[in-house]
Amino acid sequence: MEKRLIYFDYAATTPIDSEVLEKMLPYYKENYGNADSLHAFGRKAQTAVDFARDKVAELIGAKPSEIYFTSGGTESDNWAVLGGAYACKKRGKTHILASQIEHHAVLSSMERLEKEGFEIEYIPVNEGGRVEVKEVEKRLKENTGLVVVMKANNETGAIQPVEEIAKLCKERGILCFSDCVQYVPHRNLDVNTLGADMVAISAHKFHGPKGCGVLYIRKGVGIEKLVAGGEQERGMRGGTLNVPAVVGLAHALELAYKNNVAREEKITALREKFLDKVLELDGVSLNGSFEKGEEYLPSVFNLRFEGVENTSFLYNMDLSGVAVASGSACASASLKPSHVLTAMGLSEEQAKSSIRFSIGKDTTEEEIDYVAEKCKEILRKIRVKK
Repeated sequence: MEKRLIYFDYAATTPIDSEVLEKMLPYYKENYGNADSLHAFGRKAQTAVDFARDKVAELIGAKPSEIYFTSGGTESDNWAVLGGAYACKKRGKTHILASQIEHHAVLSSMERLEKEGFEIEYIPVNEGGRVEVKEVEKRLKENTGLVVVMKANNETGAIQPVEEIAKLCKERGILCFSDCVQYVPHRNLDVNTLGADMVAISAHKFHGPKGCGVLYIRKGVGIEKLVAGGEQERGMRGGTLNVPAVVGLAHALELAYKNNVAREEKITALREKFLDKVLELDGVSLNGSFEKGEEYLPSVFNLRFEGVENTSFLYNMDLSGVAVASGSACASASLKPSHVLTAMGLSEEQAKSSIRFSIGKDTTEEEIDYVAEKCKEILRKIRVKK
């Protein structure tokens, strides 16, 4: 009998929606032209790209000319941070602020900028994993060029006050970038309400294809290009466009926007059911502060299992057919404790006892019951061995 497999790692990636895949297939087979070719094959591909760009722009409240297609969240993050910083340097602004809980794509870019002589400063978060606006404001300087704060954290689900931070930046002529990769799958983003000058999105987080993302760059915001090559993406990003993936991203985003409200209600109910079952176990606590009224995504929650190493817990969960994570998939090979959890004030030992659970539109009540029961069994097993 085949082992039962349950997926509780939607924050890492999501299965592609069958309707999205159906939209993509013609651009792998019949309409396979290069969107920059001038013949009929190329024109068909370019028409599909134009339609996708218009659709993405319409959904997030942008202009089509503000939408740039990338290879995913990492490239969008890199481009916004590095391209933004290099543009600011030309104006004599070399102080860059970023929250301590950013994705590794942002943090690695910050490390690179620091080696190049930029002054990098990190914004702390409170025990709930949230940036406080006052902490941003007191760190702004005359030579601050760029502020980077993600909209929703990928390890805790904590939603950040980017709207207020973006307003502060606008008043002072400072660029603001927000990684919205985890936010968009669950909330309908409007870039005008958000206020950030640049926004990153990645298709595979909302049941679209892997390897395709968006960087929104507000009109009038000039940043340096990151990928050199041809004149694709209006001369700002070289490389042949992945037409099938671009088509898939636009359709997946449209489906997400149509279904987000109903999906959030369902996922919130499932989360509450799971937490009610698991938090009653001895030595289990939530990393975050849901009870204090701070806002979190319904799909991502981080639990600490006292006295249990997360590697052992993950191994036993996998043996039980359950996929969960200790944190970001991008850092899964690292033995270091989560930088997000230690920024929230957890010790290294506490961080290494923590597990990220992330559920999605296909999660069922039966799966919630099964995984909660497995948590109980595994804790009993591991603690007895100790």
